[in-house]
Amino acid sequence: MRRRIFSLLMAVVMVTAIMLVATGCRREAGGPAADNDKIIIGGAMCSTGIQAPLDAPAMEGIEVAIAEINANGGINGKMLEFRNMDAKSDSATAAEVAKQLIDQGAVAIITASDYDFGGPAARAAQEAGIVGISPSASSPLFGSAMLGDKQFTLSMWNTTMGAVIAEKAYVKDGLHTAYVITDDFIDYTKSLSRYFVECFTRLGGVVLREDIFSQGKVDTAALIAHYKALPEEPDFIYISSYMPDLGTIIKEMRTAGIDKPIYGGDAYDDPALFDLLGPDFGNNVIWDSHSYNSEEAVPGFTEYNAAYKKLFGRDVDAPWSMAGYDVVMVLAEAMREVGTDGAKMAKYMEEHTFDLLTGTLDWSDAASGHEPNKAAAVIELVNGKPVFIEWVVPDYLPEP
Repeated sequence: MRRRIFSLLMAVVMVTAIMLVATGCRREAGGPAADNDKIIIGGAMCSTGIQAPLDAPAMEGIEVAIAEINANGGINGKMLEFRNMDAKSDSATAAEVAKQLIDQGAVAIITASDYDFGGPAARAAQEAGIVGISPSASSPLFGSAMLGDKQFTLSMWNTTMGAVIAEKAYVKDGLHTAYVITDDFIDYTKSLSRYFVECFTRLGGVVLREDIFSQGKVDTAALIAHYKALPEEPDFIYISSYMPDLGTIIKEMRTAGIDKPIYGGDAYDDPALFDLLGPDFGNNVIWDSHSYNSEEAVPGFTEYNAAYKKLFGRDVDAPWSMAGYDVVMVLAEAMREVGTDGAKMAKYMEEHTFDLLTGTLDWSDAASGHEPNKAAAVIELVNGKPVFIEWVVPDYLPEP
């Protein structure tokens, strides 16, 4: 009889323990992290695949920010921890790893620097009631209208990026005809071309032809033939694409004797492109991006570069790292002021202006899409090296 009572008591204890463990490990949407000794920021970013060249530098910037904040006492006495799970440049994987990080107690999710690869992770964050933010996803789809009221991107949208280069080419450089090449790989490349063309033609520019290709299937010989068959030679070429195809197109066009200026967006801001083109082919290539590696363009860069070098043993090469740093600084300020509740953090982010390495930033409210209000850095490749030109806010923005 005593043995039966003991067995029943043990069963009750075990069930109670299981319930307590389950309760402790599961975090209610928007609630505090399960581990009360630290604050976990989850990363559903890409360490591998086509997105990795943009996400890997951003993750380095995140680590610089985390180290700086923890060295100064953390957030309200708690240390920050960044946990990344490789999204593998795959949408389904991005959603899955975000959910796993949320189950581990992440109070915010930093997504990939792209809508197609970052959007699924942001949706998982929204479902959990926490903030999701991308360092540099620039599609207008990455905002509260499509993803929910707690979702943000640190980047200016493609509306800004397309408008800045349209004004640069037409107004400042006096170039009025264009040949446009668009990679239909993801929304970033498609929408960037679309907004550029809208702004360029609104100014009076003429697109002589637009060719569309798919990443990994580019036929540069056909593009060169189309260029040479145009009724008149264009003043410049606009290419919206990613590496590696972006570099292949530019290099082969230059090899074919096409020396017209080439313009594009922030995907050009890739050291792999600079290395591929080198001094022989790396001239008269212009783009807009998030930042630039110099104190002249970015007050505070020297200090940031020193902190980065202390961690990684080398100077900053890709400015994407500063976007990663800035994302953490925005989240940290919000958490410091209002705690880790997702709704309160999102509200704080909507209502405040942030002075960052990537420029001054504020967002519209959730009803307006969390549209980022931010300048773009205009950069030119000279002898294979990027040279800062100026920060620009466009005179006109197209509707997203």
